[in-house]
Amino acid sequence: MAPDADKVRHRKPISGIDEEPVETHARISTLKGIKGNEVVIDGVIYDIHSFTHPGGDSINVFGGNDATTVYKMIHPYHTSKHLEKMKKVGVVPDYKCEYTFDTPFQREIKSEVFKIVRRGREFGTPGYFLRAFMYIAFFFYLQYQWVQQTSYTLALIYGVSKALIGLNVQHDANHGAASRKVWVNDILGLGADFIGGSKWLWMEKHWTHHAYTNHKERDPDGVAAEPMILFNDYPLGSPKRTGMHAFQGFYIVFILAGYWASSVFNFAEVWDLQERGLKNNPNVGVRLDNAWIASRAKFAFSLRVLYHLTNLVIPLYKNFSWATVGHINLMGISGSLALGLLFTLSHNFENADRDPTLEARKTGEPVCWYKAQVETSSTYGGLISGWLTGGLNFQVEHHLFPRMSSSWYPYIAPTVRKVCAKHGVKYAYYPWVWQNMISTLKYTHQVGNASHWKGNPLKGDL
Repeated sequence: MAPDADKVRHRKPISGIDEEPVETHARISTLKGIKGNEVVIDGVIYDIHSFTHPGGDSINVFGGNDATTVYKMIHPYHTSKHLEKMKKVGVVPDYKCEYTFDTPFQREIKSEVFKIVRRGREFGTPGYFLRAFMYIAFFFYLQYQWVQQTSYTLALIYGVSKALIGLNVQHDANHGAASRKVWVNDILGLGADFIGGSKWLWMEKHWTHHAYTNHKERDPDGVAAEPMILFNDYPLGSPKRTGMHAFQGFYIVFILAGYWASSVFNFAEVWDLQERGLKNNPNVGVRLDNAWIASRAKFAFSLRVLYHLTNLVIPLYKNFSWATVGHINLMGISGSLALGLLFTLSHNFENADRDPTLEARKTGEPVCWYKAQVETSSTYGGLISGWLTGGLNFQVEHHLFPRMSSSWYPYIAPTVRKVCAKHGVKYAYYPWVWQNMISTLKYTHQVGNASHWKGNPLKGDL
């Protein structure tokens, strides 16, 4: 959900969206029967068309879905009282969530962190905005040079500058963490489109990833690279395993290098804003067919056309040659690797919890969401890495408090580690990024070879 929902009050409906009329009486429904102007939280169906959310209309991304985990993830201050401000229109009988948000670990880690970052101060600091605008200025200067004349050197630097926008600017903004002002987040969030992505597709996929990190079925990032790369450690004999996966630890870098091409040339996704990793994977359980998402598609498509004009069409028009084609490819590859490598190592490393809801399926009892976030994520480096990655090096802290600006993560990290140690929660920390990267490559190789499922003859295993 978008920021500051604790201030929600009934207002005029969001204009420009034709939805089904809101029912005036409570009804009994299933999750599949939820309308596009409704969400489910803890088994209660709420109408989201009858008020303007103070955190912006991006709340409508979740229309037609179970938003329980996302809501509680984004609103750590909220109690059941806050939900009374929303209009109830029905219930989902026998609703059950795999996660619980009421454990001793959850209560203490929020209490201790909120002593450091007081409520209302969790947004971007002056340091964050200095960093953000420095990268924005650098990016547009390089873009101006790019449309004048391309080169291999410029391509390399320009591609990395796009990664810096993705990591440092749009990421905080599209989490609603850059500013308490909605329009600031909306504008900075468009950085995703200026580097070849889409802020709306990003929110669909990334917020789902945060809610269900490393979930065996519901984390879209876990299956995003399939069939070329397996991040989920499927059992021996799984139809998803093929002979090539035995070598994925060696070719993963080449697959990540192609991330740019798979995104910028995918006009079908921005035409309908149906993120294919979610749409084509029914196990994720996310619907994207609501009217608000459809109403954003024209903006996403226009921005994608603008991207192609400035990054491909104009350079090729000025100098249609194989050299220009090479420059464009190097630009895409450098940005892809800078983003892809850093995103990949965050949750795919040795001893990461790759199935955090296993106990919930075995016992029927929900697992602590906060504990799951820590044990599925890793943190590396310190303040310098934080400046370069927009706080994504503090991935544990980011997943615990995704609507807190990245500028605060270096300050809360020591407290987070202390509380984790007290409660026996495994906290993965690598002093240097290359250590995390080696662990990721080892893990990827082990998954590809199914070594976790095979006996070790040196130990007498069969």
